[in-house]
Amino acid sequence: MNIVQETVAIENKLGLHARAAAVFVQLAHKFQSDIRLKKTTDSASQEQDTDNSLNSGWVNGKSILNVMTLDASIGSQILIKAKGPDAQQALERLVKLINDKFGEKE
Repeated sequence: MNIVQETVAIENKLGLHARAAAVFVQLAHKFQSDIRLKKTTDSASQEQDTDNSLNSGWVNGKSILNVMTLDASIGSQILIKAKGPDAQQALERLVKLINDKFGEKE
């Protein structure tokens, strides 16, 4: 099974707030792959942590409540991991969404 991951910075003014989280989750649901997110403290963090327990820091990227618990403000680093048949495409689209500031003007 294909597993890919990438760290991306949250750059929009309001961070990963409710509307941005909803847009992320809606896009994540378009893919078969499992999408996980983790807020990191180091932009070089590319760890291969496969533990999805509550204390691991990984959250379900297809759950708006889980995504919002990351409390990712502007400047936060998010590690996105996609696992499944369309993992590469999912990761590329989700990273692009974040880099495009979730379609927000600010």
